[in-house]
Amino acid sequence: MAKDKKMVSEITSMDEDFAQWYTDIVKKAELIEYTSVKGCMVIRPYGYAIWENIQRILDGMFKATGHENVCMPMFIPESLLQKEKDHVEGFAPEVAWVTHGGNEKLEDRLCVRPTSETLFCEHYSNIIHSYRDLPKLYNQWVSVVRWEKTTRPFLRSREFLWQEGHTIHATAQEAVEETERMLNIYAEFCENALAMPVIKGKKTESDKFAGAVSTYAIEALMHDGKALQAGTSHYFGDGFAKAFGIEYTDKENKRVNPHQTSWGVTTRLIGAIIMTHGDNNGLVLPPAVAPVQVIIIPIAQHKEGVLEKANELMERLKKAGARVKLDDSENSPGWKFAEYEMKGVPVRVEIGPKDIEAGQCVVATRHNGEKTTISLDKLEETVAAKLIEVHDGLYKKALENRENRTYACKTTDEIISVLEEKGDGFIKAMWCGDEACEDAVKEKTGVGSRCIPFEQEQISDTCVCCGKPAKCMVYWGKAY
Repeated sequence: MAKDKKMVSEITSMDEDFAQWYTDIVKKAELIEYTSVKGCMVIRPYGYAIWENIQRILDGMFKATGHENVCMPMFIPESLLQKEKDHVEGFAPEVAWVTHGGNEKLEDRLCVRPTSETLFCEHYSNIIHSYRDLPKLYNQWVSVVRWEKTTRPFLRSREFLWQEGHTIHATAQEAVEETERMLNIYAEFCENALAMPVIKGKKTESDKFAGAVSTYAIEALMHDGKALQAGTSHYFGDGFAKAFGIEYTDKENKRVNPHQTSWGVTTRLIGAIIMTHGDNNGLVLPPAVAPVQVIIIPIAQHKEGVLEKANELMERLKKAGARVKLDDSENSPGWKFAEYEMKGVPVRVEIGPKDIEAGQCVVATRHNGEKTTISLDKLEETVAAKLIEVHDGLYKKALENRENRTYACKTTDEIISVLEEKGDGFIKAMWCGDEACEDAVKEKTGVGSRCIPFEQEQISDTCVCCGKPAKCMVYWGKAY
């Protein structure tokens, strides 16, 4: 199919209005439905199936590294939340409060969980007594509430699904290693499962998580040149432990505080998939998380033997391990082609009377629209190869988009000029480490710091803002 051919007319062109294009896709592909509660959404079966696949893969990666799942309460007493000052101040504007239980006013109002550090700390203080109790490697899959003023499906909602890992260790070194290990797991997942290249780095002091010593993040670039924070991992040091009185007896029989981490990704990863891989015909899903990896479309299905052969192909692909669906509805083949293109199914198999007679079928790939006629004897191996081809093609395209939209700049004037000429993207520029310069860059250019990448480059010797000696290279950009 030609790249400019648009089969789904109800979807606004991304070049015309990217925000409306995004909204059209989440609605037309039946990922979400709006509700009477502003900023809260129904995640419909197709959208939730994507999340289930994300959850399944990540959960396996967590458990392979020794983590266990737990579940904390959704309510946090205000008195408990107040124990860590920086943490509560960081979340105060977004907290939803429960003030009444039935008809009675609560003496200690309850916060609806925006994150669970305080609950884990309370639990740790009850169960950790000796170095033999460490480490604890916990994770939970829950929903959280943050009272956002501006919302958009998946990207920023008042209630969203996520996983939050919380671990506690005997030493700072162990905790830092855990923080970095989980960031690497997120990066591996995004690149190997979501076909989404990411930049790993450390957040600046002004942008780190409330109460953290340091925050690490993976940053991805969307199709429109805006950045999206795809996952974070935080090192807390022993600050939370001291605030909550968590102590243990070490091997020298001394009472000491342990060190903690926290890390998480959310349903905004679904938004990232849409904005990284989608096109004007709808979703384009990476095979690893696609609810349906292969759709079988029978041609002239009313003719003898067509549906029987289509079902046979479906059973063969199921046995080979593919998530496959046969659409034997009365809709026309053209309607079905458009429907499953919009839903982003990676591979389509077409089978009709002439194909059966010739012992062949047609295989089409969603990411580039290419069609291949293959022998039915080679169905399983061809489909398996095509699924890999889709993933690799999506990753290559996303990486090319990032590389083509990443610009090295030496001054704020150069940033302004590049953005005006080229449009949004990542800016690589040096920084002196002064927060005032970080703020000034955003005020002058509109791009904020995204992360200090682990892989450093020497763009110049001086700060992009003040001209003083630079300490590090920073990725800057406009962000969702």
